[in-house]
Amino acid sequence: MIRRTDAPLPFEAAVSDLLQATGQLLRRLRAESNPSELTWSQSVVLARLEHAGWMTTADLARAEAVKPQSMGASLAGLEQDGLVQRRPHPTDGRQVLYGLTDHGLQTRQHHTLLKREWLSAALARLDEADRETLTAAVAIIHRLSEN
Repeated sequence: MIRRTDAPLPFEAAVSDLLQATGQLLRRLRAESNPSELTWSQSVVLARLEHAGWMTTADLARAEAVKPQSMGASLAGLEQDGLVQRRPHPTDGRQVLYGLTDHGLQTRQHHTLLKREWLSAALARLDEADRETLTAAVAIIHRLSEN
């Protein structure tokens, strides 16, 4: 439900700043770590399969809150690029499971390494006080995302 009022939202400036900062950081991380130019959806699928293992299209779609047709398109592109492979479901012959190929796992790990290297270098440019503040903020951001 969209809230319609002239009254300002509580913490409106903080909300706007946090949205802008997190969005900017995510875009920068993606730019620094995506030499194969995967779409955001494809990157998310590779991450999900790396952590969860083999999944059906429907399970992936539910996990990422997208329509199965959209997930199917992402999987088709990843399969065409040799990053995921399919195999029959062991108990339901109507379903197919998707998992990472060796190339898909290497691509995912390479992207993760590039992100970590860029972020480590960025943090190294901060002074100690800023790094401590950021470390404290990480715990708060985790709590926000869990609620």
